[in-house]
Amino acid sequence: MWAQSLIGKADEVPKLVEKGKSDFVGPEIKGKTIGVIGLGAIGVMVANDCVALGMKVIGYDPFISVEAAWKLSSSVKRANGIESLLAECDYISLHVPLSDKTKGTINKERFAIMKKGVRILNFSRGGLVNNNDLVEALNDGTVSIYVTDFPDENLLKQEKVIAFPHLGASTPEAEDNCAIMAVNQTKDYLERGNIKNSVNFPDCDLDFRSQTRVVIANKNVPNMISQITTLLAAEKINVSDMLNKNKGEVAYNIIDVDGDIGEDTLTKIRAIDGVIMARVIKNKSE
Repeated sequence: MWAQSLIGKADEVPKLVEKGKSDFVGPEIKGKTIGVIGLGAIGVMVANDCVALGMKVIGYDPFISVEAAWKLSSSVKRANGIESLLAECDYISLHVPLSDKTKGTINKERFAIMKKGVRILNFSRGGLVNNNDLVEALNDGTVSIYVTDFPDENLLKQEKVIAFPHLGASTPEAEDNCAIMAVNQTKDYLERGNIKNSVNFPDCDLDFRSQTRVVIANKNVPNMISQITTLLAAEKINVSDMLNKNKGEVAYNIIDVDGDIGEDTLTKIRAIDGVIMARVIKNKSE
């Protein structure tokens, strides 16, 4: 809009451009403190890039994976809790999934903890921020700027909101990378039983440590692991390694065993009340 206003004013452009600088004035980010909430693949990259730009970075993620922790700069300070992060930061960047637990994470109570004039960036999910409470925080100066690609109609009316289209995967490279990622993760599930980025199953990744692996999905109820391992012991099958995780009503097990698992044993596992599926995978690298 600003550039379009200069069309047809060739002689005035230099002066108007110089004069227009005041419309774009803002603080430098070097030396400022940014809090990154959620240290998954994107959160880690944001934190590391902010370190490179000379910012003080505080990270918070109670469920950070080992893989993400390896990639995170040692200069990133770990927050003991989300409240302590909010109280220290000039900028806050959100990188967590939206769920019943995270909905409204940023709300009236947490705005009250923040520094006056904090800037919040939310390119994760709109529901993480209570928009009614946000408008109040914008009006009273608690939040000086809110940047998001998940605005609603009310936020579009706010002068202190910078809204973008949701463009995260809209480049040709991103389209290709998403397709490659989907193929690789499907291949990993079929060949090794590992799960990553599932909507309704937990992330599970276990290196193959034996010749045979059995993967089992079951209802997330008590005594399932005990029943499965007791059955394997009765069949004289030794467990060499095991991973069990759950998400909501579903649990998933990756069990590496010494020797083989026959079809009869697999049938018995499937017959356990609460087992949803079970399959055997052979280690192709052995």
